[in-house]
Amino acid sequence: MKLLFKFNLILGLVFAAGLAVSALVSFRFLEDNARDDVVRQARLMMEAMSSVRQYTGVQLQPLLARQQEKESDFIPQTVPAFAATENFNYLRHHYPDYAYKEAALNPTNLRDRAADWEADVINSFRAGSTLRELVGERDTPTGRSLFYARAIAADAPCLTCHSTPSAAPPAVIKSYGPDHGFGWQPNEIIGAQIVSVPMAVPEAMARASFRTLVTSLAIVLVASLALLDLVLILAVVRPLRKLSAMADQISVGQMDIPELPVTGKDEIAVLAGSFNRMRRSLEKALKMLDS
Repeated sequence: MKLLFKFNLILGLVFAAGLAVSALVSFRFLEDNARDDVVRQARLMMEAMSSVRQYTGVQLQPLLARQQEKESDFIPQTVPAFAATENFNYLRHHYPDYAYKEAALNPTNLRDRAADWEADVINSFRAGSTLRELVGERDTPTGRSLFYARAIAADAPCLTCHSTPSAAPPAVIKSYGPDHGFGWQPNEIIGAQIVSVPMAVPEAMARASFRTLVTSLAIVLVASLALLDLVLILAVVRPLRKLSAMADQISVGQMDIPELPVTGKDEIAVLAGSFNRMRRSLEKALKMLDS
């Protein structure tokens, strides 16, 4: 087995072991990083929907309220929750994996009624006086899902329509009836904004980053091995081949060969110098025998 092959085999095994350890360590890190990226994206979407809510309540609601006074039908576009939900439906054309809901325990619009797991999230907000946002995972029929939730508290504008049926605008009662969406109290946690996304999304992001990382490391390792091979050939293999060729010539009696050049003070240079001295000593010994 040649020296270069042994060197490549040993170094290849070392590189492979290092690559395997790096892969094991980095994959968990990439998974956590991808999960954090998805949560940051969900938080950004939540901020956008909160801005839609605020814009609707501050600017659109007063304008549409005048129009609503002239008509007997309720205009849902005056409701911040409705506006945020509809805006997110347009956003889903670009982010189809993400879902948004303004879930409430006692909503006026029944499409906003909280599912069991959403009710658990809302009750967590209601139980914790300082808890206002929550990140968690849950099981679904299609797999694990990641969610980011933010509490919704009843403020003064909300109570205009949600305090009692008698105080609510007639158009609201006509559209949704008097049986639900009432009895809210000031500053009470009545629901939650929830952005959810399948865990398959951050997992796919982590796998893609992992493939890129492993491929990059493999390319770097192969390039490093090739460079080390070149250095080994120039600094070790070629001088040793010269020594081997010189030894072969001497072994068959060819003494009229030039000495090996000795440059530097490394082990190869020391070996070449020792071989030159051995050759000279052997040449003298042969001359003495001839005489």
